[in-house]
Amino acid sequence: MTSTSTPTAPAASSAGSPPPRKASLASRAVSGLGGTLVQLFLVVVGLFWLMPTVGLLLSSLRSPRDMADSGWWTVLTEPSRMTLESYTNLLGNDDITGSLFNTLLITVPATLLVVVIGALAGYAFAWMEFPGRDWWFLGVVGLIVVPVQVALLPIAELFGDLGLFGSIAGVVLFHTGFGLPFAVFLLRNFFAEIPRELLEAARLDGAGELRLFTRVVLPLGGPAVASLGIFQFLWVWNDMLVALVFADSGSQPITVALQTQVRQFGSNIDVLAPGAFLSMAIPLAVFFAFQRQFVSGVMAGAVK
Repeated sequence: MTSTSTPTAPAASSAGSPPPRKASLASRAVSGLGGTLVQLFLVVVGLFWLMPTVGLLLSSLRSPRDMADSGWWTVLTEPSRMTLESYTNLLGNDDITGSLFNTLLITVPATLLVVVIGALAGYAFAWMEFPGRDWWFLGVVGLIVVPVQVALLPIAELFGDLGLFGSIAGVVLFHTGFGLPFAVFLLRNFFAEIPRELLEAARLDGAGELRLFTRVVLPLGGPAVASLGIFQFLWVWNDMLVALVFADSGSQPITVALQTQVRQFGSNIDVLAPGAFLSMAIPLAVFFAFQRQFVSGVMAGAVK
């Protein structure tokens, strides 16, 4: 006696839904075309954004006569006419070269002071207990919203009484004072994200506060410290308002020197073009040198 077997239906998917269909050729083409259009749009935007910088660079490599006769784009068809004559004239201008040195004397100390003091204060507000800590921190955060323009005249009078008005030290102190509130706010919030267990383990091993700060907190907070240093360096280097008020002719930075050249000699583009490009190239070099640390500091809060 033979037994009859009934056909079995094909096994259903685990979720009871039909298997997914492959994307059609048309949909894949539309998706790829959309990505290509976005990339093309970003390239066009980048080219427009870089055009003034490229024009300034090419203008600085042309002779004064060529700059007076035609636009900078003509050098693309005649690259042999490019010359370093403008940079030779720049190096022979004592006002420009002296102002570049003054800019370094202002920017480097103002950046280092903000980073060091801000890191110490940020660690104290994050992990040290002292009376009124939260209220002091709220006061520091409140100083971020104080406009620079409001404090120009009062601090100018104070620096005049102290003998700091018109000196490099006065400009450095002003930039340091106005850079510290943001520095403390940024580093305190970053240091507070460090696991407490890690700090407690270091304390059990006998580490004091200074050793804990230098051996544990600073290495972990390196990206945030680097980001702060880049922000502060760019802000101080590109500043002109504070330098116009607090610096005299012997301590003026490159931004004020270039503005003075425009006011006094409006046609000396052979000095202004290389000076402006040089003043822009140095902060760009600093940014690209610390680009990896900057990106790590910006993205650190997003990956926690």
